[in-house]
Amino acid sequence: MPRKKKVDSAKLIKAVESGRPAKEIMAEFGFNTPTQLKTYYLDALVEKGKAAGIIGKFPRASKAKKAEGIKVNKRGSLVIPRERVEGMGFKIGEAFTMRQTKAGISLKRV
Repeated sequence: MPRKKKVDSAKLIKAVESGRPAKEIMAEFGFNTPTQLKTYYLDALVEKGKAAGIIGKFPRASKAKKAEGIKVNKRGSLVIPRERVEGMGFKIGEAFTMRQTKAGISLKRV
C-alpha cells in the first residue's frame, strides 16, 4: 500500500466548504480520484474534531491481554468461552460455515 500523502487539513476543509468544484480541489491537492478526495476530507474532519471517528464493532485485543483459548473436545467440536459467545451475540443452535484462510479460520453465520 502506498504511503499516505501529507495534506493540510484546514486548507482542504476550507476548499471543500467554499463550494469549489471537486476537479479543482483534486488538482490542487494532487488527488487522482473523487474517492481519494472524500477519504482525505473525512480524515481532515475527524482530525479537526468536526466529525466523529468510526469505531469498529469489536475492539482489537490489546497486546497485554491474554488471548482467549478455543479448545477441541473429544467429539471434535470447537468450544468457545461463554463470555465470548454472549459478547458476540451468538444464539444456541445458530449455524455457521467455516473456511480456512491464510490467517487461520473464518466463521460466517448462515
